[in-house]
Amino acid sequence: MQCIMIKAGIIGAAGYTAGELIRLLLNHPEVEVSLAQSESQAGKPLYEVHKDLLAETDLVFSKDLDQLDVDVIFLCKRHGESKKILDQYPTLLSKKIVDLSQDFRLKGVHDFVYGLPEVHGDVLRGAQHIANPGCFATCIQLGLIPAIKSGLVSGRVNTSGITGSTGAGQSLSATSHFSWRSNNASVYKALKHQHLLEIGETFSDLGFDQKLLFVPYRGAFTRGIITTSHFETSASSDEIIEMYQTYYAEHPFTHTVKSNPDIKQVVGANKCLVYPQVIDGVAIIVSVIDNLLKGASGQAVQNMNLMHGLDETTGLNLKSTAF
Repeated sequence: MQCIMIKAGIIGAAGYTAGELIRLLLNHPEVEVSLAQSESQAGKPLYEVHKDLLAETDLVFSKDLDQLDVDVIFLCKRHGESKKILDQYPTLLSKKIVDLSQDFRLKGVHDFVYGLPEVHGDVLRGAQHIANPGCFATCIQLGLIPAIKSGLVSGRVNTSGITGSTGAGQSLSATSHFSWRSNNASVYKALKHQHLLEIGETFSDLGFDQKLLFVPYRGAFTRGIITTSHFETSASSDEIIEMYQTYYAEHPFTHTVKSNPDIKQVVGANKCLVYPQVIDGVAIIVSVIDNLLKGASGQAVQNMNLMHGLDETTGLNLKSTAF
């Protein structure tokens, strides 16, 4: 009989990322989901909110945060709320924590480690508190880090990216309604997206101090992110491909590919596909992820595995939808 090792609690358990997280943890061989907390849904069965959990669990949303009998806490609250909760309930800091908000991603007066395993894997092993990266930040960084670490990028980088509607969260807004999203697209937060701050810190730590100019788009689909970055280079396509393959050889969820990837190849899976090429002296790096998995909940489980000394792939053997 399987011995449950890790008791997990999810705070803010009613949103999209929490729903994906619960699904992953219910199927994780080393985890028991002990708590799913939500002020707005307290008393309801999880499957009334997360419809895919019908017949998967009879767990009910709880409201209280006092005396949590868990080993690890996932904070799935809106940005700004995680810090408030930890200020109000400081005893929670004695637990292992993976925070999915942006509250602790930037360096400051806290002990949260930035949780991008492809860069900080060694530090994440055994960490007490981890700040899960943002979805666009994950996709963009995984597309550029090998080139930046090699010193290949010496000038400005231009990036564009498009994300599905789930990237905006579950709360309704003018740009999340079907009637607006369907057959539509728009630019938003051009050159000032909040994820540029965490990307900038990572790149600065790697010795890169040039500008990253990022233009994000809202897409007429539910989930997934595709980003394209380009910069001038004297390297060839073969040289860049070999460099990326070497860098990601030890990272099980990020794969260098030799054909142009699409979103359906990653939706449903905790993986990133990176397609580097050079055209007329310009490196073009395409990267794709599922914003709710590798961009959020899947990476959170990956980080939980690392902090508990497990193989980082445990519970994340997932298949993309493909069609």
